[in-house]
Amino acid sequence: MYGFYYYDYTYFLFMLPAFLIAMYAQIKVQYTFSKYSTIYNTRGLTGAQAAQRVLMNNNVTNVAIERVSGHLSDHYDPSTNVIRLSDDVYSSTSVAAAGVAAHEAGHAVQQNQGYLPIKIRSAMVPVTKLGSFLSMPIILLGLLLPVQYSFVVNIGIILFSMIVVFELITLPVEINASRRAIDTLEQTDTLYGEELDGAKEVLRAAAFTYLASVFSSAMSLLRILLITGNRRGRD
Repeated sequence: MYGFYYYDYTYFLFMLPAFLIAMYAQIKVQYTFSKYSTIYNTRGLTGAQAAQRVLMNNNVTNVAIERVSGHLSDHYDPSTNVIRLSDDVYSSTSVAAAGVAAHEAGHAVQQNQGYLPIKIRSAMVPVTKLGSFLSMPIILLGLLLPVQYSFVVNIGIILFSMIVVFELITLPVEINASRRAIDTLEQTDTLYGEELDGAKEVLRAAAFTYLASVFSSAMSLLRILLITGNRRGRD
């Protein structure tokens, strides 16, 4: 897979498409969020109030909702049972804010109801953090060592594979949280008609970023496997 002057064509084969898809996903989510941040829901409910409606409709009463700084820094923290909403979401009455806030509340509902994929995802967090920190250094070290030490590369590949598995599990967790959010927003008449369609579009764009992340990690893993396989073939 090497061309003139040992140029690595595996980058163009695997990583360039992944980079372009990830860039498109980020542009899409920013554009969609900005678009629906200027369209306000008829009921005048803030993002925090929309999140509270999702919680109440699902009989979740032990989750706090807090404001956090940053742009699109919204998240649910299962360790403290707190939904943290960014300045663009917490007090905004936009369609985008309602969709994002309801989505984060959907994660809290998952946790409260014992949704299996989010349990698996939470259990994998420690090993995934370890893999993120150590996998590439171990792989690079293994590639520098003689081929009889290929087990070092294999350890790195296993750690990196855990990252891919983690992101694969994250995808259904995110999609399910969005489904719970949209269902509740519709059932409680928080949003309706074009407002609901706008929230769906915002959450679909967000889901695409997770899909792009899975694709990028999978392509990185395939590239690593190809490079290590070619190395063994030459030795």
